Amino acid sequence: MIRKKIKKILVPLDGSKNSLRGLDEAIYLARQCQATITGLYVIPIYPRNLADAIMPFQIHLSKEAKKFMEEAKTKSATKGIVFKSKIIFGSPTVEIEELSRKGKFDIIVIGSRGQSGLKEAFLGSVANAIVHKSKIPVLVVK
Repeated sequence: MIRKKIKKILVPLDGSKNSLRGLDEAIYLARQCQATITGLYVIPIYPRNLADAIMPFQIHLSKEAKKFMEEAKTKSATKGIVFKSKIIFGSPTVEIEELSRKGKFDIIVIGSRGQSGLKEAFLGSVANAIVHKSKIPVLVVK
């Protein structure tokens, strides 16, 4: 059996308690493997015709994302883990899957449910999609 060493961990974050639990698990895993963590915060985009109406909301979301990612970086640094943050606009599922491929990550650690008001039977819609689409291992944290 071939074992691949984990060196790069991707952690999708959205400011929810579950995403923080995912970060905690990723920090634990990173300490065991001497890996680095990349936190990805995807701010959802909306159709163009609504852009003018929601621009202030997107600015607010960007500020919240930056604040949350700074907290995540501080939390990781206190445990001795290198944390790189990335904040982008887009579709969370598409952006997470695309970055996991392009960034050559070894594993994705994701919270089971995010901030979405809709709840699925077992997993959040983003976590569920990532589990099914990802070409690399996914650890779902409840």
